[in-house]
Amino acid sequence: MQLFSIKTPVIKVNDDLIEILISLIKKQKLEPRNRDILVVSSKVVALSEGRIVNYKTIKQSEKAESLAKKYDLEPGFVELVLQEADKIFGGVKRAILTIKNNMFIANAGVDHSNAPKDHAILWPKNPSLSADNIRKQFKKKLNVNIGVVISDSHCSPLRTGTTGFALATSGFDAVIDERGKKDLFGNEMRITQRAVADGLAAAAVVVMGETDEKIPAVLIRDTTIKLTNQPSKSSTYFPPNECLFSSIYNENVKK
Repeated sequence: MQLFSIKTPVIKVNDDLIEILISLIKKQKLEPRNRDILVVSSKVVALSEGRIVNYKTIKQSEKAESLAKKYDLEPGFVELVLQEADKIFGGVKRAILTIKNNMFIANAGVDHSNAPKDHAILWPKNPSLSADNIRKQFKKKLNVNIGVVISDSHCSPLRTGTTGFALATSGFDAVIDERGKKDLFGNEMRITQRAVADGLAAAAVVVMGETDEKIPAVLIRDTTIKLTNQPSKSSTYFPPNECLFSSIYNENVKK
């Protein structure tokens, strides 16, 4: 598997992200091929869609002020988190644990980093639609069938640091179900499902970095993934009652 970084200028609000990526891919002579996977940071997708907010201008609720004090965050920023989150569980200094789009994520995906002072960037409004649009535009403009992953970073329980994960995919199934297949010793797999989209996102984020690298996209080549030329049909969502970590959920703090 090969990973090719796509370095860009700073992406600004309402930039034509697809045109920028295609132009730079051509400039770098990457020549996308059928079955390549393009991983794009959710942050630049969101910026190109105008999903940035000056949180100093937002009216703050008492709950936002209380949580801001508790978790050492700006009240306006916390108000944004409250507006974006589907559910709130608690948190630690500088981070509130939330569920957004059926995913555990810090601060409902609202992010200060790589944003102007007093501004925060939200997730794309409809990440799956955004991923599908990128795939279709690459097909239209470059006549190439690729898969697309929109990635972000998150934390895993009891693990230090962040890793990449797939916020949305298009063009291939995000999860491969191995249940019913046999292992090396003929044992039937009972619970294993491979989160291939998350694996690709994690690999890409290693190349992208997290600070001032200006590498918001990575082209991945020579995977074994079969493209479908359709939006992803498999879901990365796992029902809470089937989740390994469900016993630790604490719903004392709710939206």
